[in-house]
Amino acid sequence: MIQPIRRSIALSDPNEMPPPDLITALIGLGLAQGDDRFEVLLGGRTNRVWKVLGQHRHAVLKLYRNDLPNPLFRNDPLLESLCLRELELTGIAPKLLANGPFEEGDWVLYDHAPGTCWSSNPEAVAQVLHRLHELPLPPEMPLGCNGSSDLEAHGSTILSECHTSTCAAVRDRKPSGRVPRLPNCRLIHGDPVPGNVLMHRGQAILIDWQCPAVGDPSEDLAMFLSPAMQMLYRGAPLSDTETQRFLAAYPDKSTVERYVQLRPWYHWRMSTYCLWRQERGAADYAQALNLELAALDAC
Repeated sequence: MIQPIRRSIALSDPNEMPPPDLITALIGLGLAQGDDRFEVLLGGRTNRVWKVLGQHRHAVLKLYRNDLPNPLFRNDPLLESLCLRELELTGIAPKLLANGPFEEGDWVLYDHAPGTCWSSNPEAVAQVLHRLHELPLPPEMPLGCNGSSDLEAHGSTILSECHTSTCAAVRDRKPSGRVPRLPNCRLIHGDPVPGNVLMHRGQAILIDWQCPAVGDPSEDLAMFLSPAMQMLYRGAPLSDTETQRFLAAYPDKSTVERYVQLRPWYHWRMSTYCLWRQERGAADYAQALNLELAALDAC
């Protein structure tokens, strides 16, 4: 099972600590002290993240990378700050402490949420996602995919950037059924994979809010259930029993039904993304691609 790697380091370690200018800026803002320690968190796959071990408070510092465009997962620090601020009183997300620009990429500082990355109890994830989907829409949120036509267009755009012989095989597996747009979209997390769900005393909290949207809540269900994402972050796809437990625990059955209708399209789009990542040197996405294609065939 894949778990985030945590390694504690001193501020004086030049190889692992945040950039010195960023530390100086945080100290100047009263957000860090000279004797703080930093713990590298390597659970994410894009940004640099540290746990800040202060004398009176523990926090998480994220330094965004702006040089890695991603066709499926937006990496927007302003959206993360907006969501953390809007969701502060819900218990769904950590509390935002501060955010700001930096020469290497924007940074976000938020309270450290206790817990460990999700590995079992799918019911808790279903419940926290439903709570999120019931919340009022925050302002200035981008639109997500809505309906099979959007998913087809998105997957085709991703596939247009792929060039190996596997590209044709993935294109040929594109579903044919049509699902209309949802008239009332909701706030979605966009990336509720196991590494972005923390469990503490049986309750789930969502972290890494860099790609939220106003979209179809069934997309969050699909992202959590994705065999590729489960394999990459947890080490294995969900069993049929775990999948059914998750869907049974999600209270809005119309969203579950919509997920079932759109499931082939979600698997197909994810397969285009896995191919895109594989072609760019991420070897573990080859197995992820096969898992998504097998799930697509089983639909």
